[in-house]
Parts: sequence; C-alpha cells; structure tokens
Amino acid sequence: MKTILLLCGMIVTSIGSLPLQAQTCNSAIPRSAPGSRYTVHGDGTVTDNKTGLMWKQCEEGLSGADCATGTAQSLTWQAALQRPATLNASGGFAGYQDWRLPNLNELESLREVSCSNPSINTTVFPGVIASNVWSSSPVARYSSDAWLVHFYNGNSNFNHDRDGSYRVRLVRGGQ
Repeated sequence: MKTILLLCGMIVTSIGSLPLQAQTCNSAIPRSAPGSRYTVHGDGTVTDNKTGLMWKQCEEGLSGADCATGTAQSLTWQAALQRPATLNASGGFAGYQDWRLPNLNELESLREVSCSNPSINTTVFPGVIASNVWSSSPVARYSSDAWLVHFYNGNSNFNHDRDGSYRVRLVRGGQ
C-alpha cells in the first residue's frame, strides 16, 4: 500500500516504512531487550542469551559492522521463506548453514518495548529502520496471509497480500 502525505505543500511518499528519524525511548519503561541480554560475536551474528537464538545482525542485503553496506532486500513472503535455503546452499553465513526465517514469536522477541522508530536495540542491531519484517508464520484464519512485525512500534500484524515486499531478518537455533 502506498501512502501519500501532504506536508507544508510538499508531497512525501512512503512504501512500507516511515521516514528516517531518531529512535525515541522512554526511560520510565524498563528495557525489554537491553544490550546485556545479547552476545555480539563480531562476525555479523548475535546470540540472544534469553532465548538461545542466534540472529544475523543485519537485515538481508545489508552488511558491515554498522549494517550500512549494501541495500536492504524487500522480498515477498514466498521469497523470504526461500532466502535461507539460497543462503545455506551458497555456503551459509558466519560458518553456519542452518539459517531460517523466524516464526512470529521469535521475531517478536527482538522488540524493545521502551523504544519506537525503531522498536529494537539499535546498538546490537544497527542500521535498522522502522519497517515491516516477515515472519515464517502463516495466519491460521486466512490461508493467504502471513504475520509481520512492524519495527516502528513493535506491533504484530498480518498482510493480506503475501506478494507484498517486506524486509527479512534470519535466525538459527531454537524451534
């Protein structure tokens, strides 16, 4: 869906994400995902010590210590489901060949409830913009839908069009 806003006589467009702005955090709300919860391995991976899951530090298409190299990939849900197989078949990432698309609960575990725009720990996961990220979880009631987490405010929602293109973050372990 394309949203067009008219601000001060200027047209601004947005497709699936909000304009870049500084993250806002509320110090009155305890951190749900503090840096101490994670182990950053220095090879582009991060382990969540609470869940035991290992995450790629950057969204797909991005790399580097600050996740600023490359272009974030926006994929359809089917392409997002296939992305781990492609990565694993080409040698994997950081020595691992068992990457997968996270389910909804796993993806929600990254939410930082005290922050928005984006609602994720940006020290541990740099370069994130407030956008929708696919989960592997289909919606039970609607066979053509799948769950997303919107990292502007951390809300979970489902998209009525699996052909929509959204960002991807890969995980390994768990399930």
